[in-house]
Amino acid sequence: MSVKAAPNPLATPGLPHLGLSQVWVRFLIAIVGLVLAFGAALFSTVSRESGNIWTTIILASAALLLATLVGLTTVPYLARQVVAARVRDAMDYEVTRPGLVYMAITVVIGIAAINTGNNLLYIVVAALLSAILVSGIASALVLRHLELDVHLPEHVFAGRPMLARLLLRNLSRWLPSFSVRVVPSKRKATKRWRWEPYTLGLPSNRPAESQWLRVPDRRLRRVLENPDKPILQQCVYFPFLAAGQELLADLEMSFPARGCYREKDFGLATRFPFAFLLKTRRIALAREVIVYPAVEPPQEFFEVLPMVTGEFETFVRGRGYDLYRIREYMPEDSARHVDWKATARTGALKVREFSREDERKLRIVFDNPLPGVLAVSLYERAVQLAASLGWHFHHEDVEISYVAPGLEPTPDVFAFLHYLALVEPQEATSVFERLRASEDYNVIVTARDRSQLPPDLAARSYVIALGTQADS
Repeated sequence: MSVKAAPNPLATPGLPHLGLSQVWVRFLIAIVGLVLAFGAALFSTVSRESGNIWTTIILASAALLLATLVGLTTVPYLARQVVAARVRDAMDYEVTRPGLVYMAITVVIGIAAINTGNNLLYIVVAALLSAILVSGIASALVLRHLELDVHLPEHVFAGRPMLARLLLRNLSRWLPSFSVRVVPSKRKATKRWRWEPYTLGLPSNRPAESQWLRVPDRRLRRVLENPDKPILQQCVYFPFLAAGQELLADLEMSFPARGCYREKDFGLATRFPFAFLLKTRRIALAREVIVYPAVEPPQEFFEVLPMVTGEFETFVRGRGYDLYRIREYMPEDSARHVDWKATARTGALKVREFSREDERKLRIVFDNPLPGVLAVSLYERAVQLAASLGWHFHHEDVEISYVAPGLEPTPDVFAFLHYLALVEPQEATSVFERLRASEDYNVIVTARDRSQLPPDLAARSYVIALGTQADS
């Protein structure tokens, strides 16, 4: 048996049957409380004049108590609502060049009106100032009832154009909007000094594997306080939105590099009606895009792929259904695999060799190097090479998995690309220690020496040494 608690009258969200919201209810309660407090204070004055001390004390105390209750319960709530509304509807103002010229003309005519006392000039100045006032009010009304939504694709690759969809709604029932632009948010990137982890290696001019001393340390660096990469790089123009109308705009975007791109807010800007001011309303709309590395094959890809494919096909040859090659007959071969046509054509006994489809298992391994081992450009090429290999074999007829430091082994290519989109050189245990001998054939992208690979894995792996030619 469940027991329902009685509703708290103080927590009532409003009076929906009267069409009043919580803000109006609090406001009316505050007015009633202040009126009662004022009445009690007024009657306490009358009681004091008549000499009734106790009535004066009671009424004065009641007035003070009512005013205190209103000040502690209602006023802070209303103030928070006002502040929240101002933050939500924050406006940025920027005077345009025509606006500066117009204001300069207004100032000159105003000075002339003051010096001459000409009533006609005062009327002209008043008309000019009223135009500025009307411009500010009209632009605020144009932006007030607009709602923005931004839809971004789930999978984005660096260097590939993609379409983003912007949805702009006019929530007003009677007021249209004119000349509205969706603009990027203004970012104020500041640099500050920060301590960050660092590894002191000696000698400093040697690679990390060759240094005879490596000590964890910290160093002071000046870094950007707001390093987020913006999503929106250009403006989208909507000339007209009728009352209650909803418009869509498809915007082609392209991100030059991998990484995480964020927007904390977007802006709706307008110069309507006279272009004196560029008024921008900030819309709190957080969006994030993870941009995968480019899978357009780099030069290293074309050099490595034939060798990787050849090694892999040699590893998986066996007794399957897909013809791998026709070769010379060997004593251990079964007679049912003899290719009689090839034998008759060449005069020597030939057999057909097949690839085993059920054992075409491939494992792409990215061994993230330590900081400072590779130059930035070389590291980015290594990440792109790993992404290109993973993307290429994802579309092949193989059972593929992906392994990297900090990434659980997964068959999901997009999880691997997500990892590569955000990866940075870091102090971590070598991925070689996580690999175990299995039926998978390994393609390993690493900056470490091949000799560190266990012998049982070396025979089943193709190692791509970063910065050098591939070593099989």
